[in-house]
Amino acid sequence: MLANSLNKYLERLGIHYAWVMGTIAFLFSIVAPAVGSVPQILILPMTQAYGWEISDFSLATGLMYFVIAIMCPFGASLMLKFGVSKIVYIAVSLEVLGLLFTVFAYEKWHILFSVGLLLGIASGIIGLSLAATVATRWFTARRGLVIGILTSAFAAGQLIFIPFMAWITTSYDWRLAILPGLIGASLCGVLFILLSKDWPSELDLPAYGDEKIFEPPVGDVSNVLRMTFTALYEGIKHPAFWILAITFFICGLTSTGIVGQHFIPFCADNNVGIVVASSYLAIMGVFNFIGTTTSGWLSDRYDNYKLLAIYYGFRGISLLYLPYGNFSMYELTLWAIFFGLDFIATVPPTVRLTGQYFGTVNGPLMFAWIFAAHQGGAAFAAYGAGVSRDFFITYVPAFLLAGVSCFVATALILAFRASKYRMA
Repeated sequence: MLANSLNKYLERLGIHYAWVMGTIAFLFSIVAPAVGSVPQILILPMTQAYGWEISDFSLATGLMYFVIAIMCPFGASLMLKFGVSKIVYIAVSLEVLGLLFTVFAYEKWHILFSVGLLLGIASGIIGLSLAATVATRWFTARRGLVIGILTSAFAAGQLIFIPFMAWITTSYDWRLAILPGLIGASLCGVLFILLSKDWPSELDLPAYGDEKIFEPPVGDVSNVLRMTFTALYEGIKHPAFWILAITFFICGLTSTGIVGQHFIPFCADNNVGIVVASSYLAIMGVFNFIGTTTSGWLSDRYDNYKLLAIYYGFRGISLLYLPYGNFSMYELTLWAIFFGLDFIATVPPTVRLTGQYFGTVNGPLMFAWIFAAHQGGAAFAAYGAGVSRDFFITYVPAFLLAGVSCFVATALILAFRASKYRMA
């Protein structure tokens, strides 16, 4: 009811309701780092408090990303069946439980349950499916820009929440670091319940940029598993799926997996404190916002294959450089700027190519599978880098492997662009 009233008011102002959906999705994405960054903020204080190894905690973060990888293919299908707001409500409930159980954990298996399972399931059923679903359903014009804005919201959340959470951890008690996530997630859940609509047609609207109202499929969507695996079965027949999934696996490995979870302890190994290290993540967040929004704008206008090749190439250079820097304020600031511009800039071109190959309805479903590959890469790096660090007593081999893998992604993208399967 509130959405209908707001839509009538916005129509008089000449504003499409798509921008409301984009705004609440943006706010949810801003809050996401306050939840998703809890493991990287707590990894040092919890291992020190309980005498654990880095690999003990990274097992939980690895499990979290593994669970995300399993769950996220079903996020778009669940949204198709139950509606976006209901899935967001479920995810928020799991996030709240996961955060509360984390701060009361004192055994290793407690972290596996709270971080690995609860936060993993919550993030998995939302993932980037929310951004892809909102952008694909509500926007035809400006779709690439909207994807860029929604994914760059994660960077804005980094800027806002990570230094604040690190300050709470060092100034008060590490258990209080969950408060921003608890409050923010709860508020976003309320917004979705009050304002969200699943399709523009529910408000008698075409998608932004269209003239005709798109009627969503009215067939049987009761079997989420069948719907999800049918989309996968059809998708795996096309080489585009494999190229996008493999390169996005590398994206997850080299972004959220190794930098997202291990940058702070890597800095600690080089005598950089948790608050200072988190400030570099905040700098990264600023330029991540700029880079990803710009990437969305570019993906509407330029060759998405070339964009991806460039992004992966520059990311590889930055990851190979970091272990050999001197970790001074000047060098880390420059590195954070350079890496931040590229951190998740790969998302808009990947979403756009997925939509081109698989369409309006199946596009979000296929992107969910591709994003599963991303989180699989993140799981591999989150756990593997922790094990590598404990074994070699340094993060250097893990970061070098991540850097080299980026050049593999560049080569795959360029090879596919030159193949007969390419779409304009």
